[in-house]
This record gives sequence, C-alpha cells and structure tokens, in this order.
Amino acid sequence: MSQAIFESQAQVRSWQSVAGVIDHTLLKSEASREQITKLSEEAMQYGFAAVCVNPCWISLVTSLVHGTAVKVATTIGFPLGANSTNVKRFETAEAIRLGAQEIDMVMNIGALKSGNRRLLQNEIAAVVEIAHAHGAIVKVILETPLLTLEEKILSCELSLAAKADFVKTATGFMGSATVDDIILMRGVVGERARVKASGGIRNASAAIAMLEAGADRLGASSSVTIVKELGAS
Repeated sequence: MSQAIFESQAQVRSWQSVAGVIDHTLLKSEASREQITKLSEEAMQYGFAAVCVNPCWISLVTSLVHGTAVKVATTIGFPLGANSTNVKRFETAEAIRLGAQEIDMVMNIGALKSGNRRLLQNEIAAVVEIAHAHGAIVKVILETPLLTLEEKILSCELSLAAKADFVKTATGFMGSATVDDIILMRGVVGERARVKASGGIRNASAAIAMLEAGADRLGASSSVTIVKELGAS
C-alpha cells in the first residue's frame, strides 16, 4: 500500500475504530504472567476487541478484564490443529468454563488435505455446538499459508456449513495473512460469516490493508504499535 493511500485511509479510520476490531494477542509458549497481565491492561486501555491467549491464561485474563467490554479469546487445537475431535470438544468446554467467550480453533489441516470433508465439517460443527450453547463464538483458523487456492475455498465452505462465526487466516506460526487471502475468503463467505486476518500484521499500514480487503477482525501482537501509528497516545 502506498504511503499516500495509507494516509488517506488512516484518516477515515480513527485509531479507536481500528482498536475495536483487534484481538490483542500473545500466544508464545514462554509468555509470563507479567506479560499476560500487561496484555490485558493494554486491551482495556486502548479498547481492543479481545485478549487472545493460550488456555492456561484464561482465568487470569477473565479476572483482569471483568466488567469491561474486552472479550476473552483462546485457542483450541493450537497450533497444529491435529488433535482429535473429542479433545477439541473438551478443550472448548473447559475454555468456556474458565471464562472464554471467543474460541479460535485450528481446523484439522491433514483431514482437509486427505479429502476427508466429513471429518473436518463434523469437527468444526462439534466445537461450534458447544460454543454456541454457551453464547461463545467460533473462529476457524484455516492456516492459509499451507493451503492451495482450492483448499482455502473448500475450508471456508465447510466452515460455513458447520455454522462457524468466523473464518481466520492463520496461526502466525506457519506464515502470514495476505490481502489476497482476505479478498478470497470474503468472496466465499460473503455476509454469512465474518473474516479475521491474523499473522504478520505488525503495523498500521498492514492493518488498514486487511480491513480494506474485507477483514472484520484482526489478530495482532503489535496492536499498541498499530494504534499509536494511527494517533493513539
């Protein structure tokens, strides 16, 4: 994105409006309690949509953001997506019991590449069933850097069939989100589901590009940098 285009689009989008669609994320295995606490405090300070953490930190984040508009998001089957459906169901139920309101699940990529559509759709539907029964939403992580064009389209279609709320690009562990992927995913799901861009969104220019391409939500660990570039103090 050229600097001139970025500046014109940044003027249209206030930093507060961008902050309101960011999942402030820290999923490194070495993340400490102090870092997770800081993450939660930043989310409340800047008005980020959610704090996204590994399941072991759900209770802490829930206690910290209680009474605010910040949601608690967590990962399921992370980062490989290779757990069994029953394990993902249990993970989801336990995450919600601990306070999670948004579930970011990595789909079974091997099942997709093996042509096992039934397993993949049933897995997503199983997680969605538990989440929706408790008022939580589900974002299906496709891991787009590992997929062909046809696989990206099919995984979006199966996510829709399983009644997922979002399709999401990537974990960030295998590669980054791209504008082309967001355009493709938005084209497939239309208004039937929302789209989350995640992976490699490290500055305001990248964030604006994803939003302009059709993303409804952004996952980022550089959230504070992004909003400060847009004018936050």
